[in-house]
Amino acid sequence: MKVKSDILLTELERMVKSHIARVQSYLDMNASTLNKKPSPESWSALECFEHLNRYGRFYLPEIENRIQSATPAKGTQFKSSWLGEYFAQSMLPKEKLNKMNTFKNMNPAGSNLSVSAVEEFIEQQNRMLRLLHNARQVDLKKVKTSISISKWIKLRLGDTFRVVIYHNLRHLEQAKRAIQ
Repeated sequence: MKVKSDILLTELERMVKSHIARVQSYLDMNASTLNKKPSPESWSALECFEHLNRYGRFYLPEIENRIQSATPAKGTQFKSSWLGEYFAQSMLPKEKLNKMNTFKNMNPAGSNLSVSAVEEFIEQQNRMLRLLHNARQVDLKKVKTSISISKWIKLRLGDTFRVVIYHNLRHLEQAKRAIQ
């Protein structure tokens, strides 16, 4: 994927704002509705949020540190790496969702959760918006971030944003299905 950096960041900001707006109504729901599982092996809405929060606790500080330590240099074009493109596309929700196994430390199944998981998710999304804004001052292709599954693999910042935000979208769809 090749796109102007500003266009990519604007699109990602739009997605994050949409995620925040979509999740606001969950704050008014009771914990039993949010903890309801569609089936014993699937996650409740709150487990989806806790899963996203666990990834956010890794990625948000990682992104922030990389942006802060980067030399300001505006890259006008962003080109995804083949690996970044693969990860980003694999996160997008599809009609027939490809099931993925999650790492044990990121699996919230069986957690005792409250609406505070939704509140934390919204806080994390507001932080993501600030990071997307700050990323306009750096080259999304040159700044690299670590990923949660391997300390040896690094992704371009633009790819990392896409992976995290698409992953959020994937599990927001899952949370919506859990509530319905």
